[in-house]
Amino acid sequence: MKNKDSYLYIKEATEGFYKEKGSKFFGHAIPCNNETDAKHYINEFRKRNPNACHVCFAWRFGTDETKYLERFSDDGEPSNSAGKPIFAQIQSFDVTNVLLAVVRVYGGTNLGVGGLITAYKTAVKEALGKAEIMKDYICDFYKVSFDYPLTGSAMAILRKGQGQITEQGYEGALATVTFKIRQSESKALEFEFEKLPGFNIKHLKTE
Repeated sequence: MKNKDSYLYIKEATEGFYKEKGSKFFGHAIPCNNETDAKHYINEFRKRNPNACHVCFAWRFGTDETKYLERFSDDGEPSNSAGKPIFAQIQSFDVTNVLLAVVRVYGGTNLGVGGLITAYKTAVKEALGKAEIMKDYICDFYKVSFDYPLTGSAMAILRKGQGQITEQGYEGALATVTFKIRQSESKALEFEFEKLPGFNIKHLKTE
């Protein structure tokens, strides 16, 4: 099956809140691209909330759904009562490059596993529900080189294939164009250049 070449992410940080039997659950949804930054945010939540008994979290990084980096933590709560329901909201909203964290302030009454699942889920669901969810595409980047008189043909191919030019220049006597194109369309555009004489196309990266 072909992997999708689009992904969803949140534009900016948002917050949610849930209260049950005196316990307060402060949910946070934060745009985040790596584990180092995620750990920094989590440590900051601990510092800013010295009365918190738990800071539970989940994250997902990456744009290729076959290579996501994912983790969740109960932070001392009963197994699968916090981290897993938090992570389930990442799956439900199908977002990536995101950290979800819930700061819990204990209210003196145990909630039980079912109560905790509801609390942690609801706090981050509210946060994600407030977020502006954006869509972007995984793109392939190419460089094509050619004799200057072929510039018009190169531009026509790029327009037809919806390639987006990122840089133009020269390498010796050859003109060069660097462009990006949505991954699902890249092979077709690559073929258009390869089937014509005078063009040399090179794949640079995917991101």
